[in-house]
Amino acid sequence: MEEHVCPWWIGYVLVNPLRRIMQNPRKILSPYIEPGTVALDAGCGMGFFSLDMARLAGPEGRVVCVDLQPQMIKALVRRATRAGVIDRIEPRICGKDGLGIGDLEGKVDFALAFALVHEVPDAAAFFKEIHAALRPGGACLTAEPKGHVPGRRFEETLAAAGRAGFEVAGRPEIRRSHAALLKRA
Repeated sequence: MEEHVCPWWIGYVLVNPLRRIMQNPRKILSPYIEPGTVALDAGCGMGFFSLDMARLAGPEGRVVCVDLQPQMIKALVRRATRAGVIDRIEPRICGKDGLGIGDLEGKVDFALAFALVHEVPDAAAFFKEIHAALRPGGACLTAEPKGHVPGRRFEETLAAAGRAGFEVAGRPEIRRSHAALLKRA
């Protein structure tokens, strides 16, 4: 899944508590995740969003956390253990050719792709995997950093999602990000 992959050590910067001031995971995700939700955090890194996804999904829910880099997944497991939500987290290391989530076909309620799509070599193939994992009516929130991804490139990302079978259902406001809520058509 790599085109240009963020170095694993940047993960420590991305989980900095100060980031919550600008991008509060609970505020961003609470409209989409409720107790019992099965969620997918694609490109989870060290779990900036994953931990709050697990809290929102509650003990009856689960969050499948996928990342290409083993160092990210190891840090995620440590953080989830300390936070007391490891029992709701399913960590996975994916390969360069895909997310490796074929076993989740039709089982996921909500997927998150935050600051990730610009790193994958084939956005349409990426969204096709996400689309297959979602239940009918499932949603994917995708967001890209404005300072790194120009608006026209984000529109190309949305076009790739459309080719994979998604419809844009909304454009939530997320600080310093281009964002769209995608619904499985």
